[in-house]
Amino acid sequence: MAGASGSALTAAQRLAWLRLIRTDNVGPITFRQLINRAGSAEAALAELPRLASRVGAGTRIPSQAEAEDEIAAIAKAGARLVASGDPDYPELLRHISGYPPLLIVQGGAKSQLKRTVAIVGARNASAAGLRMTQVLASGLADTGYTIVSGLARGVDAAAHAAALSTGTVAVLAGGIDKIYPAENEPLARTILDTGGTVLTEMPMGWQPRAQDFPRRNRLVSGLSLGVVVVEAAKRSGSLITARLALEQNREVFAVPGSPLDPRAEGGNHLIQEGAKLVTSAADIIESVAVADPSRTTLLEPDWEPDLGAEAFSDAAPSTADSGRLLEALSPTPIAVDALIAVTGLSVPAIQSLLLELDLAGRIEWSSGQLVALRP
Repeated sequence: MAGASGSALTAAQRLAWLRLIRTDNVGPITFRQLINRAGSAEAALAELPRLASRVGAGTRIPSQAEAEDEIAAIAKAGARLVASGDPDYPELLRHISGYPPLLIVQGGAKSQLKRTVAIVGARNASAAGLRMTQVLASGLADTGYTIVSGLARGVDAAAHAAALSTGTVAVLAGGIDKIYPAENEPLARTILDTGGTVLTEMPMGWQPRAQDFPRRNRLVSGLSLGVVVVEAAKRSGSLITARLALEQNREVFAVPGSPLDPRAEGGNHLIQEGAKLVTSAADIIESVAVADPSRTTLLEPDWEPDLGAEAFSDAAPSTADSGRLLEALSPTPIAVDALIAVTGLSVPAIQSLLLELDLAGRIEWSSGQLVALRP
């Protein structure tokens, strides 16, 4: 697909990509499937209304003027729109399922995105947890590693502040102009002033919602060779980041804590489950120095067979085919290959039906290979 393997997008293609990814119910996986089927973002935009009408979905496509306005707003904010084929798109991110086709990136003069480690943890971290964060982040920075985190209160903010020397990377859950929490706006400015990076996949003006933070977390882990959890309750966003890191074949580390402190429960559980126990930056460096997510043996590519323009024929899958697929789906994620085996449907039929269900907002993807009915 154009722009996905190093080729530069034209201005018109960049606008079409932006319009397509900003279309209702079009996420990164659906985006790539649409382009693979139609041949280009422009062709996919032209076919979307017909596809959506098959399932009665009222898919709203942003106008060209709206896309032009967003690009102008990005430039006004001192940021840039980076496509997955651009030279400055983070290489590690290309090796995760559902990587964003477009990022909004601000700063980055010093950020080195090939030697990166994410540090995450509790927003209400203890003094000991914050001190340990500073020790780890500064130790990694001193040896040339860039720290990635989510600019949240507590551990995230401490990690960024301790690693300013190597251009730390802050990943946002909202728009580049909607820093959350607002109290960390000065920290975001300091990150940029010291050559660091602030980035997001969300539109300008987007106020982050609860469901946007797990989406942000997959970028935090995807940008990194490994993820370090300093303190985390058993049910926390930090553990979501650790789970995503495992799905992305990244290293997972955890700092042990007192069994009496609920903030240590999640990290201790990760260690019990096989995460590497961390007591110093050296423990992390020893593992990530040999980590390489680009090794093909570690990767499962997104399920996106290149079916060509013929996939957009007028012949829609039958009602019976749709019924067989819906019967096989459930709120429990299942592999697409398993759906093909269970239903007996062809790959093109399965892809067409899943795409229609996706545009209707009836399914959700996880890890790029698994699909489930929305609750």
